[in-house]
Amino acid sequence: MEGAIAFVIFFGLIVLSVLFIWAIAGIRIVRPYEKGLIERLGKYQRTADSGLTIIVPVIDKMTKVDMRENVVDVPPQEVITKDNVVVTVDAVVYYEATDPVKLVYNVANFYLAATKLAQTNLRNVIGEMQLDESLTSREQINAALRQILDDATDKWGVRIVRVELQRIEPPVDVTEAMHRQMKAERTRRAVILEADGDKQAAITRAEGSKQSAILEAEGQAEAIKRVAEADKFQKLTVAEGEALAIKSVFGAIHEGDPSNDLIAIRYLEALKAIADGPANKVFLPMEVSGIMGSIGGIAELFKEKTE
Repeated sequence: MEGAIAFVIFFGLIVLSVLFIWAIAGIRIVRPYEKGLIERLGKYQRTADSGLTIIVPVIDKMTKVDMRENVVDVPPQEVITKDNVVVTVDAVVYYEATDPVKLVYNVANFYLAATKLAQTNLRNVIGEMQLDESLTSREQINAALRQILDDATDKWGVRIVRVELQRIEPPVDVTEAMHRQMKAERTRRAVILEADGDKQAAITRAEGSKQSAILEAEGQAEAIKRVAEADKFQKLTVAEGEALAIKSVFGAIHEGDPSNDLIAIRYLEALKAIADGPANKVFLPMEVSGIMGSIGGIAELFKEKTE
């Protein structure tokens, strides 16, 4: 009896242990950046969010999907441009899962599929461009490739965040030719800039000389004008003074009421002064006959007094 009880207890402990292990096996922890896809007997049942999740061991199966942003490194490949130049191109693709169910059930190997899809479309995009255009249009290539990949991967439950070209390398001979072309272009620009500088300097010097000549001419004209105005002022002042003097003399003569005898005597004194000059000939005006008559009268006057 005691052996049967011991057996029952031992069997019960075994059963409890199995149940405990079975219960522990059904506990799953989902991280905050993950989603858990739960299948029951091979059929999708539900999606578990982050936290503690209980499943039925053996019957249920959980697949965790990382919902964080991830990157696909596209290996380097040779691409032929529109002008038949072979360039080596590689890129990186950043993506994030939007639907874990589609990501798990719609594509077998997303990383491989995304890599091949990026390589194919990268060849298509760059193959439609000239070499120079492809080297200077990285943003355009990135945007076009991102749009193509985003449309293609939408059914996989993935959103393409961005695409970045890591490098576009032409062949060595093309690179050397581009370097020579760049050096020649820079030399040409330097020569043009130097010529423009010399031209501008010559123009500036000519403008300075022109402005200096103009200012000098204006200064001379202003000086001549000032001298002419001063001379004019001097002559006007002298003329006004002489006019005033003549008026004063004329007024004094009229006020003194001179006789013909006095006028004749003054006239003779003036003639004497004229005769004392260096001139050899003296021309007398026609009106001198009247004055000479006055002189004759004076002579008769002096004659009468002497007698």
